[in-house]
Amino acid sequence: MKRIRAIVSGRVQGVAYRASCVREARRLGVVGWVRNRPDGGVELEAEGEDPRIDALIAWCEHGPPAARVTQVAVDALPVTGTDADFDVAY
Repeated sequence: MKRIRAIVSGRVQGVAYRASCVREARRLGVVGWVRNRPDGGVELEAEGEDPRIDALIAWCEHGPPAARVTQVAVDALPVTGTDADFDVAY
């Protein structure tokens, strides 16, 4: 198990990135959240089995079809076990 925080940069707002990320995370069985950042990026925290988190990170590197991802910065966090689902945070 691991938990990560990822900051996704590029054209990632207004292109259904958050909704698509929620669908992908749920498909992978990952819990956590995703939200828009004031700087135009997207931030997410995700927790789950290592291969599932790695698959979500790989998805984040391209996102939905209309997105143009330029960078994904990932940091490891302590596993919390507190999230029950993956949702959009506001």
